[in-house]
Formats: sequence, C-alpha cells, structure tokens
Amino acid sequence: MADLQALIFDMDGVIVDNTPVQARAFQLLFRDLGLKADAQDLLRRFNGMPATEILEQLFDEPKSKEDLKKYADQREFLYRTLYWEERQPAPGLVEFLEAARAAGLKIGLGSGSVNDTLSYILDHLNLRRFFDVVVGADDVDAGKPHPETYAAVAEKLGLAAKNCLVLEDAILGEHAAHKAGMHCVAVLTTLVEADFQTPVLAIKDFTEVTPEHLRELFSQLGEAPKADDAVTKDQDLQPVEEDKK
Repeated sequence: MADLQALIFDMDGVIVDNTPVQARAFQLLFRDLGLKADAQDLLRRFNGMPATEILEQLFDEPKSKEDLKKYADQREFLYRTLYWEERQPAPGLVEFLEAARAAGLKIGLGSGSVNDTLSYILDHLNLRRFFDVVVGADDVDAGKPHPETYAAVAEKLGLAAKNCLVLEDAILGEHAAHKAGMHCVAVLTTLVEADFQTPVLAIKDFTEVTPEHLRELFSQLGEAPKADDAVTKDQDLQPVEEDKK
C-alpha cells in the first residue's frame, strides 16, 4: 500500500466537459476535407492522443507532418470558435481542487494539448494557480497512450508513480496511466464505466467525490494494474471515404 501524495488530471473531458465541442470541430473539418467519418466514434477510440495522431488514423495514404499539422490547426480554430463562450470548469472542480490543496496533496496536469490550447482553458478559467506542474504535448516526445506524459508529471512533482492517482476520461489515457504505474479514476463525461479497464472509481463530475474519499480508497490499493495492451491493438480505422459530391 502506498500513500496518496498527488492527483494528476487530464484536461479535455476532465477539468472541462468539452468533448462534444471537440467532436463537432472534427466533424466540421471532415466536411471541409470531403471525408466521411464519425467524429464521436473517433474520439471514443482515440481521445487522449494529440490531434495530429488522431487525424493520422483517418487516411489510407500517409499524410505529411505538414499536412497533418495544417489539419490539426484548422480543427483547433474551429474548436476555439465553437467553445469560446462556453468555457467553464467541470461541476465541483474548483471546490475539489481547493480541498485537495488544503489536504496537502500536490496537483499536476498531463494533457495531449499544446501550450496555447492549455492556456486557452487554464488561464481563461484561472485554473493554472491550482497546478504545481503542467505537462502538455510540447513537453514530451510521445503522447498518450505512451506513459511519458504522466511519468513526466510525477518526475516534475518529485514523486514516485505509486504515490500518484490519475483522473482520466479516455481509454487511451487510462492506458497511459497504467503504463506509468499509476491507478486511475474514470471521469464519465463521454464514456461509461464498462469502457475502462480497471478504474479505482468512476465519477460523473467532482461533485461526487472528495480528496478524503480518494485518499481512503487509495490506502486500500496495491500496485497499479498492468496495462491491457489489447487496448492499443487493432485500433486502425477503415480508410475514410472522400465525398465526391
């Protein structure tokens, strides 16, 4: 048994409930590119990856890094435009973070978003003040489901993985946490509990849990589950069809 010393949050779908807007932005991009794909299904399977890597799954023929970056930037513009007036913290988040700080827990954030996108949420909502460490796509070589993001957060916090608990809304994010040697709480903004491998707890939002409850649960746990590698196998989508109309 290990003592809980830090909570590590994903951003999209966890501290903000923005996945439906992300899906809408992807769908508009697909329409503009003349592609037929279901953005909601795409995010259900690949949410947590950097946008360029998500988009890479769509094409039968390989696309250049430059093209993928251009598409990702277009999707980002659409997302920010759609979400501009809707940005708000997840229900109960601010109170939960204040309680976690008062309980002596360190708080980190590990996201697949780049720095500008992190700022779009964290600084606009005045949430950065709660986080001791913020790690995004610009800070790592490999995004989720690779464990580097969460391992980097723990290292910057000066803590062992066994003392950290991750809060995730995505299957690949949970996989990254387990690969990093961490237990995971499932945040059910877009998925159901059965979609996750082995969550410590499943919550809809932060009105349903307290840091004290997480600390109590954590004290009863052993080692983090071994990541199910089947999660990252057979994930290739069928090549999308170009809309000829």
